[in-house]
Amino acid sequence: MVSGTPAAEVDITEDLIRDLLQAQHPDLADLPIEIAGEGWDNVMVRLGPDLALRLPRRAVADQLLRNEQRWLPELAPQLPLPVPVPLRTGQPQDGYPYVWSVLHWIEGETADLAPSDPSEAQVLAGFLKALHRLAPDEAPDSNVRGCPLSNKLEDIGRRMALLAEETNAITPEIRHAWGAGLAAPIDLPRLWVAGDVHARNVLVRNGKLAAFIDWGDICAGDPASDLASIWGLFESADARRAAIEAYGMSDATLTRARGWAVMYGVLLLETGRHDHPRHAKMGADTLRRLSADLT
Repeated sequence: MVSGTPAAEVDITEDLIRDLLQAQHPDLADLPIEIAGEGWDNVMVRLGPDLALRLPRRAVADQLLRNEQRWLPELAPQLPLPVPVPLRTGQPQDGYPYVWSVLHWIEGETADLAPSDPSEAQVLAGFLKALHRLAPDEAPDSNVRGCPLSNKLEDIGRRMALLAEETNAITPEIRHAWGAGLAAPIDLPRLWVAGDVHARNVLVRNGKLAAFIDWGDICAGDPASDLASIWGLFESADARRAAIEAYGMSDATLTRARGWAVMYGVLLLETGRHDHPRHAKMGADTLRRLSADLT
């Protein structure tokens, strides 16, 4: 069980970035560089005023970035909001063992720091409905997103037990939502799934949803894992109800989505409290909102 943010397996420095650009995209090598952020799997770098780089910081992210490079160009034209389609790709070389991407820089603040207006609930629902279409046979599978929630039973169960001892986040409503989500049948075919629609992966501009970033967990499976974002993004209970109604999900899918909201809330809170306060608050907020909806 991971405690806190996984350690980087490669130190991504400005010198390394310059070496990669000079060797593979020399026309970009002299642009200003700014480390913009770091997640569990990747480092985001702003490159000049208009571009960004996405570089894996650990081995597990290499195949995930390859999935982004393969599938986002096909999916983006079907989606009503921007996603980070790769403009160019980079290959492993001495000193850096992973593929990497050159992207457009998309302006906006992450939704955990700049929440969207409640009226954006229908926009979220529309975006997810546009994405959640039948996936081709060759679309990637995942055992961590879009999968049966039972895949998470052992890990989330341990983390829930820790939080129950040390916080007030694990209410009876949260326990019920988790158990019901585990029991609910998957009543949908194999659909496209974004995989990690949480508040740090959604950009907001002037209160409006502006872009959905970080598609490393893109896969085909059960879209209920994406629908958990309803509780991760909206403080307003009316907005959450509006998103559920606008999406038009079945009772079984709603129940699984609530179970996935428990998963996200527990994972973000339990790992974030060790070294990432923003993640911890995101997790606590998700659990609090879900608990309130079920009270």
